[in-house]
Amino acid sequence: MSDKNNEGAKTSIANSEIIRNIEASQARKEELKFNVGDTVRVSAMIKEGNRSRIQVFEGTVIKKQGTGARKTFTVRKNSNGVGVEKTWPMNSPLIEKVEVVRLGKARRAKLYYLRDRVGKRAKVKELVK
Repeated sequence: MSDKNNEGAKTSIANSEIIRNIEASQARKEELKFNVGDTVRVSAMIKEGNRSRIQVFEGTVIKKQGTGARKTFTVRKNSNGVGVEKTWPMNSPLIEKVEVVRLGKARRAKLYYLRDRVGKRAKVKELVK
């Protein structure tokens, strides 16, 4: 009975090693450098029918999560009084570039409280270096 449990553990270790190798091969070559609270301008490729164009989405990074090839980030902006959030994988080939517009001073990892705020209260303090 203990042999079956041992085989299952060996298999799961081998599978996790395979997954780690695949994720490492798919990782983005250059690391995107920004933090939670920063205001960023994301240039993403949008496909409409048989055409493609680059669309810019500018807003505040409210969260970063995951590790390796599964790492994602979420950007929030207010558009005509309506909050809009988009989540992108860090390693997505659809992201052309990410420019940091403003460095934000955030004291927590997830800025979900910004969802309830409107106007000036929805801003993150600027980090002065």
